[in-house]
Amino acid sequence: MTTSAQAFADLSDGDLLAAVHRLATDERRATVRLIASLVELDQRRLYLAEGYSSLFTYCTQVLHLSEHAAYGRIEAARVVRKYPVLLERLETGDLTLTTMGLLAPHLTSENYLHLVETARHKSKRDVEHLVAALRPQPAVPSVVRKLPSPKSERPPEIVQPSSAKQALTLLLTTVSPAPGRTESNLAPARVTPLAAERYKVQFTVTKEVFEKLRRVQDLMRHSCPDGDVAIVFERGLTMLLQHLEKTTLASVSRPQRPRGTTSDSGRIPSAVRRAVWTRDNGQCAFMGTLGRCTERGFLEFHHAVPFADSGAATVDNI
Repeated sequence: MTTSAQAFADLSDGDLLAAVHRLATDERRATVRLIASLVELDQRRLYLAEGYSSLFTYCTQVLHLSEHAAYGRIEAARVVRKYPVLLERLETGDLTLTTMGLLAPHLTSENYLHLVETARHKSKRDVEHLVAALRPQPAVPSVVRKLPSPKSERPPEIVQPSSAKQALTLLLTTVSPAPGRTESNLAPARVTPLAAERYKVQFTVTKEVFEKLRRVQDLMRHSCPDGDVAIVFERGLTMLLQHLEKTTLASVSRPQRPRGTTSDSGRIPSAVRRAVWTRDNGQCAFMGTLGRCTERGFLEFHHAVPFADSGAATVDNI
C-alpha cells in the first residue's frame, strides 16, 4: 500500500476521514503488540544474550526507538504485567501511553480499576489533576531568584559589556537554576498541579518586569507585609481579568438598561454580549459532526445570519 501524499490527496473527504481513523486504530494495535512482546522479552531477559545490559539499551540501539519512546513503552510493559486491563484500554483508545505513565506510580490492586475508568479519554492535564488529588504535595514558598548571566555564543572579543547586562533575566521559581543554565535552555513557562486546589507556577521575566514587581511589592507593604509574590500575582490577575471582562464582554457591576440598535448598525449591544457569553459558557458554539467545538481562546461574537443579510444583533442570532 502506498503511503505517498498523493495517495491521500486523491481520496474524498469521507474516505480520508475513514482512512485516518483506520490508521490510528492500526497504530494503537501495533503499539499494543509491541508492548506485549516487550513484556515477554523482559521476563526472559533476552536482551542479555544479545549483548545489551538493559531492555532500554536494547530498544534504543537495536530497535532504534527514541529514548522517550523506549522509556514510555518499557514503563507500559512493566505496568501491564501487573494490570493487563491497561493493555486492553490502550488498544481501544481509552488510555494513552502518556496517561499510563502518569498513573503507573499510583496504581494499586485496590484502586487501579477506578483510576483507569476515571482517566478514560482524559487529557494529560486532567490526569495530572487526578494524580495531584491522589498524592497532594505541600505548597511551595514564594521565591524570586536572579538567573546567571547567559553565555554569549559569539567570540569573546566581539561581545559588548552592555549586552550581557541587558540579557539578565529573573526567574520566579522555587527551584534554583543549575550552574551555567541560560535563558535559551530554561524550561518553558508551566503550571503544575501540586494538589487538588493548589498549583506551582513557574516563568521567566525581564529586568523591567522584575522592577515593576518590586515597586508593586513596596506599594503593597501595608496589606501584604512580606511581599508574597503569590498574592501579588493573584491580585494582579484578578484586576486583569476584570479589565478583560469589561472590555471584551461588557461585564459591569450595574448594567444599564439595554439600548436598541438601529437596523443599519452591526454593533452588538453590551447586554447581548453578556447574555451570549453566559449562555455559551465562554466556549465556541460551533457544532461539528462529532460534537461541539471545545475552543475557549480566540473567540469572537458572530452573527448566525450575517449582518449583510439583515441579521439582527440579538441573543438568538449571536
